[in-house]
Amino acid sequence: MITNNVNKPELLAPAGNLEKLKYAIHYGADAVYIGGRNYSLRANNDNFTLDEIKEACLYAHKHNARIYVTVNIIFHDRDVEGLKEYLISLDECGVDAVIVSDPLVIQLLKEIGSKMEIHLSTQQSTLNYEAALYWKNEGVTRIVLAREASGSNIKEIIDKTGLEVEVFIHGAMCSGYSGRCVLSNYLTMRDSNRGGCSQICRWSFELWDEEARKVSNDGNYAIAPKDLSMLRYIPDLIDMGVKSFKIEGRMRSIYYIATMLHTYRKVIDEYCDNKSTYEYNKDYEKILYRCANRDTVPQFFEHKPGLFEQYYIGRDEVSNQDFLGVVLDYDEKAKEVVIEQRNFFKIGDEVEIFGPKIDNHLFKIEYIKDNKGNLLDAARHPRQIIRVPLNIKVEKNDLMRIKLSG
Repeated sequence: MITNNVNKPELLAPAGNLEKLKYAIHYGADAVYIGGRNYSLRANNDNFTLDEIKEACLYAHKHNARIYVTVNIIFHDRDVEGLKEYLISLDECGVDAVIVSDPLVIQLLKEIGSKMEIHLSTQQSTLNYEAALYWKNEGVTRIVLAREASGSNIKEIIDKTGLEVEVFIHGAMCSGYSGRCVLSNYLTMRDSNRGGCSQICRWSFELWDEEARKVSNDGNYAIAPKDLSMLRYIPDLIDMGVKSFKIEGRMRSIYYIATMLHTYRKVIDEYCDNKSTYEYNKDYEKILYRCANRDTVPQFFEHKPGLFEQYYIGRDEVSNQDFLGVVLDYDEKAKEVVIEQRNFFKIGDEVEIFGPKIDNHLFKIEYIKDNKGNLLDAARHPRQIIRVPLNIKVEKNDLMRIKLSG
């Protein structure tokens, strides 16, 4: 992990379970946000028990990172039971901050004398400094701005409030305003605002005109916004004084989390460590695109999204097969890396290994052995333990993928 200093913004990662949390910290996260089994907007994720939250806090603090827990559903009366006791438990676990959207949670945190910081969720759709000042008066220490915030919105809120501001820099966008969607409720009876989103905006639809006449021959029309990426604008956000850069994706894979953090960590450090000579590396865009397989744009940062920020027809989201394996060990005597395989690769393939302590290292697969030393022509079985030759030392939890450069 690359340790952050006081002049750098926080790099904030998602994690849906303990394994993902540890990868996030290993790959450079300064803080990780997670959800418990209740009151979180990712109800379909694994999520954390209280024992796991305590373990997460101990692990994170040992590695100079922080833990934020989402308690950001929109509460109905029946959701309130047990909430106060849950917040007390989070405080006892050592959680650094809770991310909230309902004023009730803020009130209860005051009642219990919580030591946790209060971060206002993006679900509150904060887009102006007056609203931010209201929440500051209520005891909020950080505002997670609405995804619809423009660059000028962000700067004005920072300049006029003195609050910590957190912005999303990468991930999925919602067709609803800051995630306040009712389509899921209407079409599937799953409440988006209490963790049950069925991602209706990713469905395909037929197109009908105002006279209720069908004008399409297929169901290929979408209402899905393209994903967000602020990679190019990281220096602008740093100079504005943004405190925390947030990556979306608690349900994403370890490969996604590692790739996002590895890339954004490099951009943040490259700029902060030498602003006068910083040059944007466009090759990083290819790495991020290959990892997620959806188009990315800056969305609201420069202007309101239009034709080129939205999917209408012909969306193609092919399953990613780039992730080839996890490094388990390196045998210096044999000059072989021990890999837990994740996707098919064969002799002759050009691949690369990356990790927190290594830039992308390209090499060709010259041979493959199973864990008994038998030679194979290919690695075909997910999670099979195999060995391949490598002439440089790599670390446990480095990752191998197909060659992306060139």
